[in-house]
Amino acid sequence: QVQLVGSGGGLVQAGGSLRLSCAASGIIFSINVMGWYWEAPGKERELVADVTTGGRSNYADSVKGRFTISRDNAKKMVYLHMNSLKPEDTGVYYCKANLRRTSIDVVGDYWGQGTQVTVSS
Repeated sequence: QVQLVGSGGGLVQAGGSLRLSCAASGIIFSINVMGWYWEAPGKERELVADVTTGGRSNYADSVKGRFTISRDNAKKMVYLHMNSLKPEDTGVYYCKANLRRTSIDVVGDYWGQGTQVTVSS
């Protein structure tokens, strides 16, 4: 069984910083892309940033220059460093891992439980 556990959310003032962490555990053969998605109330979940095993990252335009994604392949963890936070960044942040559980398994997407980020003005 695969589990992704995200943490690090909270309440912060505009202009502040937070670091989100997500750890993957369980039976995992390999992890491809790991990423963070954001869901605001009443809106669909959107990609914030993702990163490949080799470290190539991709960001939503709204967070470029403010957020940095990183991962530790050995620890099966992904991080999101969030700087210069704005009230419109408020929402639930979910981590996702695209992975293979065994050498013969098909690749699938697994989600964390979500962590709330609230940015006050």
